[in-house]
Amino acid sequence: MYLHLLKSKIHNAIVTSGDLEYEGSITIDSELLDLAGMIPNEKVLVVNNNNGERFETYIIKGDHGSREIQLNGAAARCALPGDEIIIMTFAVMEEAEARNYKPMVLIVDRHNNPKSRHLVGEQSEPLSN
Repeated sequence: MYLHLLKSKIHNAIVTSGDLEYEGSITIDSELLDLAGMIPNEKVLVVNNNNGERFETYIIKGDHGSREIQLNGAAARCALPGDEIIIMTFAVMEEAEARNYKPMVLIVDRHNNPKSRHLVGEQSEPLSN
């Protein structure tokens, strides 16, 4: 049996901009992607903490260190600049592997600077800005 599990998430990110005219997706600072273990074109589930909206899209790699979290295309209608969101990726794995898998959680501050990261159930690793 295969299960869908949380692979990684960026917690409490702040939307920096939106571009309705772009073809779609979410642009994320490449440094944040690396720290969270996410890759370009990966499917994400985004939760807007301000309005409860949930939507799926895919990742576009943003400039390293830009702290950019930009919603593009129709996704730009789901959250406004300044909204707090959670960005999650998922993986499919067999049950035996899933029982021991620990997702990566990246916590960012109100300016999308990485604060800490940890595997679920383990000690948090502070990150310097």
